Amino acid sequence: MSTTTSTEAVSTTSAEETRPRADRRRRLFVVLGVVAVLAYVSDQLTKMVALDVLGDGEPRPFVGELIRFKLIGNPGAALSLGASNTWVMTGIALAVLVAIIVVSRQLGSRAWAIALGLLLGAAIGNLTDRFVRPPGGGKGHVVDFIDYNRWFIGNVADIWIVSAAGLIVILAILGIGVDGRRDHGRGDTSSPTDTSRDASAVTGTTTTNGETDMTRQTDGATGATGTPGAAGASEPRAAHRQGDDDRA
Repeated sequence: MSTTTSTEAVSTTSAEETRPRADRRRRLFVVLGVVAVLAYVSDQLTKMVALDVLGDGEPRPFVGELIRFKLIGNPGAALSLGASNTWVMTGIALAVLVAIIVVSRQLGSRAWAIALGLLLGAAIGNLTDRFVRPPGGGKGHVVDFIDYNRWFIGNVADIWIVSAAGLIVILAILGIGVDGRRDHGRGDTSSPTDTSRDASAVTGTTTTNGETDMTRQTDGATGATGTPGAAGASEPRAAHRQGDDDRA
């Protein structure tokens, strides 16, 4: 009875320790929200500046010709993929928003809060363009203006998306889940049986099988004193036999 109770207590305590507390989750939600707002605002502000400064269509060097500023309207995704399927891009962006909201319910890591916040702010930023930029109605063109050596043109939201993806890869390599646990709780390989055995070996009275535990507990004492005890018991017998021999 006591073994079952102690095992259940250990399991309950372990589950409570690994589950993010409500106050910690609230703080992490605040971190996620602040990061998302900063990512969104930085994306929209830079797009407004780009529309104002780069409206003439002329490219402007930033890091020589390696990185330039050139304004375009992108109907597709990065690298102009899906340019003829703008509605598909809008649907994917909405699906990403839903996925972020669902995953964030398990939030227990500050690093994951930052990564999800960056993704959320960037996704909302590009989704805003789909509805407010011409032609609008979910088919709007995303404002891109950072030309990477003529390979592709992106925006600040794309920078946040790549940064979040890199952070998520690092967290995956380290084995840190969204809930903040390493290896999703598989790091502890000890079983409840092993725990009960360890406890019984120490106390000798933890399990219901008292005879086995007491035997285990007294084995060490027998090992230390059993031989002298046996010798002591045999000495009187040897003396008695010697006395018989003397009488004979």
